Order: sequence, then structure tokens, then C-alpha cells
Amino acid sequence: MRITLIHALKHSIVPIEASFAKHWPEARLMNLLDDSLSADLARDGKLNERMTERFLTIGRYAVSTGANGILFTCSAFGPCIEAVAREHAPIPVLRPNEAMIEQAVAKGQRIGLLSTFPPTLVSMPPEFPASVTLVPKLAEGALAALDRGDRAEHDRIVVEASKDLRDCDLIALAQYSMAPAAERVAEATGREVLTTPDSAVLKLKAMLGIS
Repeated sequence: MRITLIHALKHSIVPIEASFAKHWPEARLMNLLDDSLSADLARDGKLNERMTERFLTIGRYAVSTGANGILFTCSAFGPCIEAVAREHAPIPVLRPNEAMIEQAVAKGQRIGLLSTFPPTLVSMPPEFPASVTLVPKLAEGALAALDRGDRAEHDRIVVEASKDLRDCDLIALAQYSMAPAAERVAEATGREVLTTPDSAVLKLKAMLGIS
């Protein structure tokens, strides 16, 4: 099976490849990175038709290479990814967070959503059902630290921000790049912590009928 991974942040590559190595090492991975997507969204502050067209172009290229499935790792672009999924059905096209959201909703009523990328806290909440209470929290400065190559400072900021979510049933980490901090967040908050990469790999594997 050939799986195309599409990234808007270079920091997402290592966590998702680690999850594939753990849960589905036989998959053949193809990485596509366009880090201008996240920069342009941060500049514009909202998704637009031009951004959707850029995603459709990337999706068409992925399918043209023979992809059996596509996984986007960029959590702030839900509507753009849905447009790709509609165009290429029945090829599985996954939003980065949909598998984790399914898990979170099954496990708790009050869910802390911790993000390092501000637009994610605009685009991602509508992906949750109205039946749950979502508590959004930005780990301000964490992504900038990661961009500087300072993983330790990124994780410290994420852990510190997570302490404001201790009254939630569980905590969901919105970015793939946050996954390495999950264990420390759990220790700091005493709450179960869900990450996106593992959930996504297992869902994609199931959708493609791989046991």
C-alpha cells in the first residue's frame, strides 16, 4: 500500500513516520511538504477558495502517483481536506484529527483541545460534535520555539499550558508535532492525553482493510 502524507509543517513528518513504524511498518510512505500553506494561513487568518484549490492540486498529484490513501497532517485546513476527499472518493482521504476526535468523543464529555498553531483553534472545533464541551487552549510561543529547533522549550511551553486543562475529562493534542510531549502532559495534568498520529494510522489501516 502506498500512502501519501501531506504536511504544512515540517515538524509533523517525524511523529507520523514514527507512528507508521510502530503500527504499520509495511506501508510505503510518500511525504509531500508545502510549509508555505501554514505561513499563508497565518498571514491571511482564514481559509479561502485559493487555499482550497491549492489543496486540490496537491491531492491530484498524490493520486496521480498511485496513492492508495492520503493522510493530511495539517490540522487547520479541515474544509480544504474535505474538498480533496470528495473529489477522490472512494480513495481514503483523512483529515489529521478525525480519528482522534472519534476517540475523544467516546471517552469524555469535557475535552481540552491544546494547540500550538492559532488557526487550528478556529478550524478544528467545528469538527467536534455539539454534544461535547470543548475547552480550547493555545500554547503560545511553542511553535516558534520548535521553528528555532528548540524542542525542549516547545515541550516545556506545551506542558505549562496544559495545566489550565486539568478540569477536563481528557486532553487532545491538536498538532502532530506535539505528540512527543504527550507523556509529560499526562504527568502534569493527571489526565488521559490523546495524540493524532497513532489514531490516524490505525484508522487509515482499517479503512484500507489491513488487519
